[in-house]
Amino acid sequence: MSKRHRDESHETHEHDRGLSYDLPVLARRRMIRLMAGASLVPLLGCSAEDDTSAGNSASPATSSSASSSSSTECATIPDETAGPYPGDGSNGVNVLKESGVVRSDITSSFGDSAGGTAEGVPLAITLTVVDAASGCGTPKQGAAVYLWHCDRDGNYSLYSEGVTDENYLRGVQETDDKGRVTFRSIFPACYTGRWPHIHFEVYGSLDDATAAISITNTSQLALPKDVCDTVYATDGYSQSVQNLGQLSLETDNIFSDGHDQQLAAVTGSVEKGYTATLTVPV
Repeated sequence: MSKRHRDESHETHEHDRGLSYDLPVLARRRMIRLMAGASLVPLLGCSAEDDTSAGNSASPATSSSASSSSSTECATIPDETAGPYPGDGSNGVNVLKESGVVRSDITSSFGDSAGGTAEGVPLAITLTVVDAASGCGTPKQGAAVYLWHCDRDGNYSLYSEGVTDENYLRGVQETDDKGRVTFRSIFPACYTGRWPHIHFEVYGSLDDATAAISITNTSQLALPKDVCDTVYATDGYSQSVQNLGQLSLETDNIFSDGHDQQLAAVTGSVEKGYTATLTVPV
């Protein structure tokens, strides 16, 4: 099981645990990358054209290339904090054991929640889970991914004031024979102190995920700046413009030590929606 950290916060001052905490984490991740550097192999790529399950007719009007469509070292996806709002039972509420959490469309709440729907620019998120030990050439069929992120206002369902009765923008899926899962969602905000990102946990099986046990990997996906700039110029994202202007991938406390394996490839347009793809070696 990957080591998991719970120190990320919605506010910058809450997640700063000091240099003595950060240095061992950064050193461990860089050592992993150095050890894997000897073998450079192509990662499995996913494109908007390949994604038939998303139901999202993304246009090539905007395209940002990233590590999921280029050759890179076959290292395990970097281990990152799940943050203070995981909803997996490790910090309060546990959405994973609720009936209905296994779903592809995560825009609306489900079960006994308030029944709200997250508004925003449509975003389909496709992750391809592959076996790092085999050179990233073997899909991990039958694994499971739990994915969650903030809404257009920067709030996390189940935790943030005003949306504690909601559980939208959270869901679980089992990987198919190509190792893929696709979630239909909305483009998340950029809130104070954090680059626009999406959290996910990988489990060995769907049974493990819905029992909230045996997480194998915890990481985050980063969204490219050019697409963020375009989305945040639309209605409802005004606060994200100011927040993004104060950040870069190099100054973000999670992605500052390297983001090559975590920067998604994004295609599409505001009018037709976007598709983000990332290969996840585990």
